Amino acid sequence: MHPAFRLPLVVFMILVCTFVLRLVTFWRGDIGDSVPSAVALVNRNVPSFALPALPGRGRCLRSENLKGQVSLVNVFGSWCVACLAEHSFLMALKESKTIPIHGINWRDTAANGAAWLRHYGDPYDRVGTDADSRVAMDFGVTGAPETFVIDANGVIRFKHTGPLTSQIWQEKIIFLIERLQHRE
Repeated sequence: MHPAFRLPLVVFMILVCTFVLRLVTFWRGDIGDSVPSAVALVNRNVPSFALPALPGRGRCLRSENLKGQVSLVNVFGSWCVACLAEHSFLMALKESKTIPIHGINWRDTAANGAAWLRHYGDPYDRVGTDADSRVAMDFGVTGAPETFVIDANGVIRFKHTGPLTSQIWQEKIIFLIERLQHRE
């Protein structure tokens, strides 16, 4: 091979190898520190927001509603299959009266969100609709469902991505909530 062709070939091969390695890393889900961490939001104040209420619900959801007592904020959508998977747990949690649960109806129409809650049950004290994702982006939401534990001062103390289950509740969340409630 002529020496003038070696350098471009070597550069091309390095680029191809880099691309393939990044693609394999992405497929495996092992993207490490290249994606901003949701943990960065923990121990920060809830972003300031005001979301309109779903139809048939008189109470909107505002950041001020997340102060005064420990609460959960659950991000859901009528289009979200995983949200339906966690819904029975949220309904049981509401019945237990352990903690107020607020909802953010994300990337959905207000009418679809309201119909979904009428059909499956409504575990939320307040629900705001965030069709354009502005508030969800401020919370760092990457997908639904996501649930945040908010302390009485309006500070995010924990974020869970994916459906809530009784196992996750027992292993990761209930002890934090009890500790925060005793500090109120």
